[in-house]
Amino acid sequence: MNIPNHILSPLVENALNEDFGSFGDLTSISFQDSDKELTASISSNQDGVISGLLCAKMVFNKIDNTLNFMPQVKDADFVKSGTEIAKIQGNAYSILAGERTALNFLGHLSGISSETYKLVQMISDTKALILSTRKTTPGLRVLEKYAVKCGGGQNHRFGLDYGILIKDNHIKAAGSISKAVELTLNNKPYLSEIEVEVDTVEQFKECQELGIKYILLDNMTPEQIEECIKYNKNNSVLEASGGITSNTIQGIARTGVNYISIGRLTHSSPALDLSLHIL
Repeated sequence: MNIPNHILSPLVENALNEDFGSFGDLTSISFQDSDKELTASISSNQDGVISGLLCAKMVFNKIDNTLNFMPQVKDADFVKSGTEIAKIQGNAYSILAGERTALNFLGHLSGISSETYKLVQMISDTKALILSTRKTTPGLRVLEKYAVKCGGGQNHRFGLDYGILIKDNHIKAAGSISKAVELTLNNKPYLSEIEVEVDTVEQFKECQELGIKYILLDNMTPEQIEECIKYNKNNSVLEASGGITSNTIQGIARTGVNYISIGRLTHSSPALDLSLHIL
């Protein structure tokens, strides 16, 4: 998954505008007209998986396109604490002014990648794959879903137009699962698949009778999931979701589900601790 420049560029510009405000970096401005050249190093203070190097490079180059940003690792690389992530060479003001925005991107995205990697490793002995969700920071979805991929996860719908997912509120609005499916079938685009969210075994059985190919099992215990699998006569693709943590993911994965979707990957992963130091 690559992030095209026409998508990444405005995100970086918005972040810089947010930090620079109306008057720029009032602290580092003393160095703006100086010819002083510096070399800086970004390093990790924790073990983790790196994501966001292209963001960091673009931050520095939008401030000063003469800066030399030299990655020492690649996105999706696992690094140990103390590993040098990148070097930056060039004008002192440009490096100092871009430091925080670059680290914000790198730390946030690497935190998502690291948390994803941890969970992927925990269920590597099962067939289950980890999915991201739409529970993302507004405006940063493309970056956060990229970070999940760097950590070894997969992506569910990128947006509402990427597929049909009939959730609990759709079912309530329609009156029943069957009515919600009927409404959707009458309006769905050609070849679009339908996924239905259920939270009881009885709802699962109803989906089986309707021939639903993709079923999301919401907030179910491993025992409930195993019962659904017992009734899965259509070999529907099963996705477990809802409140899944590192304490529960192995039990969920070992039931035999195909996918596990986890919103907290993108809305609650702690940032990876990174630092920039002048050499």
